[in-house]
Amino acid sequence: MYVRPATAAAAAILGFALTVLGGTASPAAPAPGPGSPGAAGGVLGPVVYAHRGASAYAPENTLEAIDLAGRLGFDWVENDVQRTRDGELVVVHDDTLARTTDAEQVFPGRSPWRVRDFTAAEIRRLDAGSWFAPRFAGARVPTLREYMERVGQNRQKLLLEIKKPELYPGIEEETLELLDELGWLDRDHVARRLVVQSFSADSVKTVHGLRPDLVTAFLGTPAVADLPRYAEFTDRINPWHTTISADWVAAVHRLPGAHGRAMEVDTWIVDDAATARKVRDMGVDGIITNAPDVVRNAVIGF
Repeated sequence: MYVRPATAAAAAILGFALTVLGGTASPAAPAPGPGSPGAAGGVLGPVVYAHRGASAYAPENTLEAIDLAGRLGFDWVENDVQRTRDGELVVVHDDTLARTTDAEQVFPGRSPWRVRDFTAAEIRRLDAGSWFAPRFAGARVPTLREYMERVGQNRQKLLLEIKKPELYPGIEEETLELLDELGWLDRDHVARRLVVQSFSADSVKTVHGLRPDLVTAFLGTPAVADLPRYAEFTDRINPWHTTISADWVAAVHRLPGAHGRAMEVDTWIVDDAATARKVRDMGVDGIITNAPDVVRNAVIGF
């Protein structure tokens, strides 16, 4: 589990972001990123993905976090999608609301505060920012619709994770239906601006079956001998950085994925310069990070 950094260095970077960049509340048009899916390693180095937004500096999976990622110059953001009791898709990582909202105070009798036990209107009442820092008081858990509208307004790109799909039967089809309604399944978005991933191989298979044109990713580190099975339904294998080696990355790259191109590797969660350089030298195509500016400076140098 990611813990918000409390180091002096992190505080200094946050101060820079808030002072020089002018805060996080308003959407901004980000500068072009270093690469895009389909181009191994990007143009200047691994593609850098802002994990749950710039979540080292703003509350994760909020609009504030993706706005700040844009202001820092990152067009690729990552999020997590789950479903409420009344069928609304919302952007939140944990399957409970306790860690990142004030659900325990607002609904004291509703332990363990599972996302699927609350309506969208109830979740709308929760503060999803104060746990991170007082300045973010009032931030909300966005619906996926709200989130996608902001991503589009910011001209960003999305690595969308379907979280714990075993809890939400049919969530893959519902997610794709909403993306289609919002214009995110047209040729341009599918080719350049959207990747769907999950820890569940079955969920990735389902997405691939419903929309074979979509770029998909499996979260995990399959054994090399098992990689051909994954290549049948996905384009990427996205592992935890501690579980990989240069040889493993090369084995992934040797296989054509579901769309006939060499499979890619986007690793997570890398928040320090030394590890970023280490995985870059292993040959990864992308790095998923809470501190995208730190990683960019380490692997690209600007």
